[in-house]
Amino acid sequence: MSRPSGPPRRGRLVHAGITVGCSLTAGAIGLAVGMSLRPGPAPRPRPAPTDIQWITRSQIIARARTWHPHSGQRVPYDMARNHGGYRADGSGYASMALGLPAPGPDSTDLAWGGYTRQIPPSTLLPGDLIINAIGEAGTRQVAIFERWANTAHTAYWVYQQRRGYGTDHLVLRHPLAADGTYRPYRPLNIHEQPGETPAP
Repeated sequence: MSRPSGPPRRGRLVHAGITVGCSLTAGAIGLAVGMSLRPGPAPRPRPAPTDIQWITRSQIIARARTWHPHSGQRVPYDMARNHGGYRADGSGYASMALGLPAPGPDSTDLAWGGYTRQIPPSTLLPGDLIINAIGEAGTRQVAIFERWANTAHTAYWVYQQRRGYGTDHLVLRHPLAADGTYRPYRPLNIHEQPGETPAP
């Protein structure tokens, strides 16, 4: 009685080759997808323009007040319009207060474009910035720090071009952390003056 004949040897080799090829292809696709889902590197600071002028902390606060915060003469918030050459949004307002070239960098450039450096919350001084540079243009925010509103340092007075209102002087309570959504930044063009003490 003869044994059943199996598939030709060549057919078995082709079948094995197809199986290995499919496995390798699937593995490569999985690796590519996995790499694409990994978080990208942090944005690298870009050099700021060289025509930026030095400014003192008292000058920053004085300039912020020229948009008449929390008054009937405040500048309405508008991302598509300018006021005095600066965009009438949060980053445009902060750029004006810092004396940066008009119309001003946007919030991501203020944070990562060579205009500021990140600092610990405990070292915040008048004229420093608090920036949420994450998300879309409609969710990002920039505020100019004035002083702490309580001894626990969980609330703070700021000047801000606020959506739906305009130039405001208000208390914010966003948690501040080096790895959080709202982070403190120090403008690099601040010229520290004797007698300009930390905010109480």
